[in-house]
Amino acid sequence: MGQPGHGPRGPGRSPNTVTIMTARRRTVGSGELAAELGLSRRSISRYAERGWIRPALVTPGGQYRWDVEDVRKQLDALRERRQNHESSSG
Repeated sequence: MGQPGHGPRGPGRSPNTVTIMTARRRTVGSGELAAELGLSRRSISRYAERGWIRPALVTPGGQYRWDVEDVRKQLDALRERRQNHESSSG
């Protein structure tokens, strides 16, 4: 069943680590996204609920999978929209 130390998800991967590739980009779970962005996991969930960010995909079990760079772009666009709104209404 393969080489020792090479689990079903590749070398060095624990059985609890899942990495999904979408269009050649790595996706991560909400906890890893939160850590990468310096936010809480609850903030990630809240932003998604409000439609401020969109996951790369949702698993059949309802788990969000995120493309970190795509979410960075989404947050940059959100900040820009807010700044434009503040400058036009102020």
